Amino acid sequence: MFKALGDPVRLRLFSAVASHEGGEACVCDISDVGVSQPTVSHHLKKLKEAGLLSSERRGTWVYYRVEPAVLAAMGQLLTRAAAV
Repeated sequence: MFKALGDPVRLRLFSAVASHEGGEACVCDISDVGVSQPTVSHHLKKLKEAGLLSSERRGTWVYYRVEPAVLAAMGQLLTRAAAV
C-alpha cells in the first residue's frame, strides 16, 4: 500500500479521491494532476492493484472511491509505528 503511495502523482490522485465530496470521484474530476490522461489511468490502475481504490463504470466515465478497510488498516499501522 505504502509503496503505491510513494509516487507523488499517485499520492495526489489518492488524496483527490479521498477528499472528494461524497467519497468518490469521477476520473474527469481528478485528472488535472500535471500529467497526461494515459499516465493518470496508469497510476489509477496501480492504486487499484494495490487495493487502495475501487472503481465503477457509469456510462463513459469511471468513478473511483477509497476502500475504507484499507484506510483503517493503514491508520492502524501508522498508529502502531508512532507508538513504538
